[in-house]
Amino acid sequence: MNREIEKKFLVKGGFKNNATGSFRITQGYLSTVPERTVRVRIKGDRGFITIKGIGNAAGNSRFEWEKEISTNEVKDLLALCEPGIIDKTRYHVSAGEHTFEVDEFYGDNEGLVVAEIELNAEDEDFTKPSWLGDEVTGDPRYYNSMLMKDPYKNWR
Repeated sequence: MNREIEKKFLVKGGFKNNATGSFRITQGYLSTVPERTVRVRIKGDRGFITIKGIGNAAGNSRFEWEKEISTNEVKDLLALCEPGIIDKTRYHVSAGEHTFEVDEFYGDNEGLVVAEIELNAEDEDFTKPSWLGDEVTGDPRYYNSMLMKDPYKNWR
């Protein structure tokens, strides 16, 4: 079974000078039921469909399956998605042995910047750069599937 282990953090400072690359992501959700979230996305110039299972109690590990599909197929499927589209730029930022994926959100989630790190084990050590803020792993408000339903602009 494919398993994703990740931790999620708010970003409190400048990270862009350390970025090794970036690309735009547009995504929608065909299903946001926690037991089986189904996402379609255009990441740069490539399309993907992803199915994620429910997370463990800590919210840092869950089943994930992903398959590349054409961007035209993603565009067709976006028309069938639940209301709300996620629009963001993803930056890759190296820190020690790992690479953080830092998402800068636009639209209704403007102002939100979140960093994720994928790990090989739930207790794996990693370097925490100075721009890394509070950990929000397991906080459902920061799940992309929730940000489309209750965007960041509504939190203030």
